[in-house]
Amino acid sequence: MWVLPDTAPHGLKRTLGVWQATAANMLDMIGVGPFLTIPLLLKSMNGPQAMLGWLIGAVVAMCDGLVWAELGAAMPGTGGPYVYLNEAYGPRGMGRMMSFLFIWSTVCVAPLSIAAGAVGFGQYTRFLWPAMSAWQEKGMAILVCVAITVLLYRDTRSIGRMGIVMWMVVLFTVLWITIAGLFNFRADRIFDFPPHAFDMSWNWFAGLGGATLLAMYDYGGYNNVCFFAGEVKSPARVIPRSILWSIAVVAALYLTMNMTIIGVVPWREAVQSKFIVSDFIQRIHGSVAAQWATGLILFTTFASLFAVLLGYSRVPYAAAVDGRFFAAFGKLHRTRNFPAFSLLFFGATSALACLLDLADLLTALIVIQIMVQFMAQVVAVTLIRRNRPDIERPFRMWLYPWTSVVAFGGWAFILAASELKFILWGVALLIAGILAYLWRARAAAEWPFARVTA
Repeated sequence: MWVLPDTAPHGLKRTLGVWQATAANMLDMIGVGPFLTIPLLLKSMNGPQAMLGWLIGAVVAMCDGLVWAELGAAMPGTGGPYVYLNEAYGPRGMGRMMSFLFIWSTVCVAPLSIAAGAVGFGQYTRFLWPAMSAWQEKGMAILVCVAITVLLYRDTRSIGRMGIVMWMVVLFTVLWITIAGLFNFRADRIFDFPPHAFDMSWNWFAGLGGATLLAMYDYGGYNNVCFFAGEVKSPARVIPRSILWSIAVVAALYLTMNMTIIGVVPWREAVQSKFIVSDFIQRIHGSVAAQWATGLILFTTFASLFAVLLGYSRVPYAAAVDGRFFAAFGKLHRTRNFPAFSLLFFGATSALACLLDLADLLTALIVIQIMVQFMAQVVAVTLIRRNRPDIERPFRMWLYPWTSVVAFGGWAFILAASELKFILWGVALLIAGILAYLWRARAAAEWPFARVTA
């Protein structure tokens, strides 16, 4: 039977508990995303009806979170989906290609994810430094990527303590914004729908898909614990709890915060804002308070990127140790037990990705992940249940298979409503990854070129 070893795999140490894991998830989720995407989300449907995207996103996030919780608790090794897809699709067959494709896509999307937050950091800095040029904004984003790389160049025990402190500041920031809104909002602004706000045309559904995509970007991060699960204590208990707790808390905060912001700043003004939360606080408390709020948002963004890079830097490490990715990614620091090369690689490529446009970073990130990973992973739960009775599942997702169906349908809806160019980018990346795998598999005599033995 596939069981958890007594010690952490590949020399890593299990030092992170449920609070540290939940903090890492929430830090990943609550970054600059909701502070940037509110105007974009309103613009996608031209009105407050776009808040439906937040509600749909919350449902999809919870159902998909249950997928991660079941797989993460059953196979709590560093690398997350690299392990899940390999085991679900057959470790001696197609699973090799699926796990390779996940690592392949991660090398591409991880820099996009980190860069999107860093670019958002630079954009919000403009509120404090209005004279900042476009290139200075890009330079600020690159500097953020360098700074989080330096901070993560240490052992996980000190990272866990640092994450708790950051988490407390993040929660304070979101609660301040939410409470300020609750005492100052007007409900009539939330229901100020434009004409034909609920005209169920294809354009309406496309707009709803775009709003849901942005919501899923903001909810994204509840799975962060699965990427460094090899460093989590009691993973069968900690992983599901940290995922589900983080989704429930963040969804409640997001929905409340967004409704109160629109209740203070009319949506027709909000769609034009580049610093919606700063404008929101300035309207309530004045410019000095808005500057403090902007500073807290910048800290929140920085803390989120810290958690994102922590998780992603562990993914190719597991594959490299297994001999299925470049060996350099499998190197641990000589004394501090963390994947040093992988961390430096993602830090450098994220800095380069900061040169791209923010809107393209966000959309490409979600579309590529849906095509290469998310939908395949939902199917993986069913494959594990049907074909791998040897894998112990200490946590079983609720209301199976309906939660799987909702998760898969949610991802499919977002994909169908996305722009064609981003879908084509995803297809091109997928084809390139398959060809790269086949080239490598042929040289290594692996599936589907494995030699048949008697």
